[in-house]
Amino acid sequence: MAFCILENIPKMTLLFLILACFMQLCFGVVYKVGESAGWTTIGNVDYKQWAATKTFQLGDVIVFQYSPQFHNVMQVTHAEYQSCNASAPIATHTTGKDSITITAHGHHFFLCGVPGHCQAGQKVDINVLRVSSSVSPSQSPSSLSHIPAVAVPAPSPSHASYWLPSKTGVVLAVALVLLVSFA
Repeated sequence: MAFCILENIPKMTLLFLILACFMQLCFGVVYKVGESAGWTTIGNVDYKQWAATKTFQLGDVIVFQYSPQFHNVMQVTHAEYQSCNASAPIATHTTGKDSITITAHGHHFFLCGVPGHCQAGQKVDINVLRVSSSVSPSQSPSSLSHIPAVAVPAPSPSHASYWLPSKTGVVLAVALVLLVSFA
C-alpha cells in the first residue's frame, strides 16, 4: 500500500525529500573559538562562557584562529588543563588556523602553551554530551582528528557557525541517490 503512494510521487521530489532529511543528520557545525576575537589574550575573552553557550556534537569542527607568532593550541588532559601545565600535551597546533574535528563524546581540553596565557584565561573545555546511553564509552581526547589549515570563511561577529558535510553523511546520501535512481 505504501509503495502505491510512493509511485505517484515523482522520483526527483522523493529524492529531494530524502536528501533533505539526511542533510539534517549529517552536517556538523563549525565553531570559531572566541567568535570575532579568536584565540587571544587581548580583550578579556571568556572562553568558559563562550563554550557554555554552545551545544557541541560529534562531527563539529572547532577552529582556532590566532597569530602563530604569539599563540598556539595545545590539547591536554583534564589535570593539565586545571593546572595550566603545557609540558606534556596530547597534541600541539601552531598554524594559526587550526581546525579540529570532534570525533568522541566527553571533554576535550585546549590551552595556549605560551607562558602566562593559560593563567590569563586562554583555555577552553569543549564538552560533547552524549545523546543516549547506548553510545560506546570511548572518551579519549586523542580521538580528535586534526585537519591542518582548512579554509573557513571569516564569520561575522554575530554568527560563527557554518555547515560542513561529514564523510558518513555524504556516503549515506550518495548511496541513497544511487538506490533511488536504480529502483
